[in-house]
Amino acid sequence: MKTRFLKVAAAAAFTAAALGQAASAQEVTLKVHHFLPASSYAQTLFIQPWCDRIAKESNNKMKCQIYPSMQLGGSPPQLFEQARDGVADVVWTLPGYTAGRFPSVEVFEMPFMMQSPEATSKAVWDYVDQYAKAEFKDVKALAYHVHGDGVFHMVNKPIRTAADLKGVKLRAPTRATNKFIAMLGATPVSMPVPQVGDALSKGVIDGAVVPYEVVPAVKIQELVKFHSETDPAEPAFYTSVFIFAMNQAKYDSLSPELKRVIDRNSGQALSGMAGKAFFEADAEGKKLTTKNTTNVIPKAELENWKKLSQPLFDSWVSDMNAKGHNGKQMLDGAKALIAKHAAGK
Repeated sequence: MKTRFLKVAAAAAFTAAALGQAASAQEVTLKVHHFLPASSYAQTLFIQPWCDRIAKESNNKMKCQIYPSMQLGGSPPQLFEQARDGVADVVWTLPGYTAGRFPSVEVFEMPFMMQSPEATSKAVWDYVDQYAKAEFKDVKALAYHVHGDGVFHMVNKPIRTAADLKGVKLRAPTRATNKFIAMLGATPVSMPVPQVGDALSKGVIDGAVVPYEVVPAVKIQELVKFHSETDPAEPAFYTSVFIFAMNQAKYDSLSPELKRVIDRNSGQALSGMAGKAFFEADAEGKKLTTKNTTNVIPKAELENWKKLSQPLFDSWVSDMNAKGHNGKQMLDGAKALIAKHAAGK
């Protein structure tokens, strides 16, 4: 009787341990890596709320450990590889930080393509699904999005016309924007956002183009005196495409329940939410610049810029054609998707 009791007790203990291990196995902590400070709007208005949602919907079986400011090492251009290789489980970054590697989505970074960040972000998701899956096959994309209107933040003088850009050393984030500001007469200096503050303070650059939401993360309001916006009724002279991506093997390792949580919190809807969050963050960032001087570049001047930008589109279409795609179809498709989502369809 005693031996039987011991066997039953041992079996019960083994079952309890197994159940405990199974429960523990379903508890997942995702390492989320990005390049801005923890106080940035990218984290407080997008990344952290996403993490809060997946924790709530999984009953805390899946949580995030956020590593801002490249705390897991590397540089911003390496974040995509970190998601691919599993250095991080989830990353937020710009495909454009690795110039030329993701040419298909550069169409959204062309001058005057974007007016609504929310609509354009949804359009990017749909566009990648139709035209550019192969470029992002090494990760599981959770969202693509763009930011609000790019703004000129200048140390010594405002920008009112293209003539004001002659000889100015100006930071820009992506290949398309660098090409465009060079066409306007500026000397483009490509660098990730975290380097902008130091470059401004040391006089390496005379100004930078970034949206207002970046202002507090870099303390731009303390480093420049002038902020030159484009007419808000016109499409933005530039925006950037971002990707929020997950390591595919990490996703594959999740239980069906946790996969469903990720699936509910990714895709076109999340892309639109991100675009909307970044647009709203612009208003917060702009509040910090009130002691400086702000001007608006009028529509009449921007019409001249639009004419100057046409060769960029022609070059992109030719580049896509050379890669075996139908560049004109892709350009028209991007514009149609933006218009579709702007109309709320």
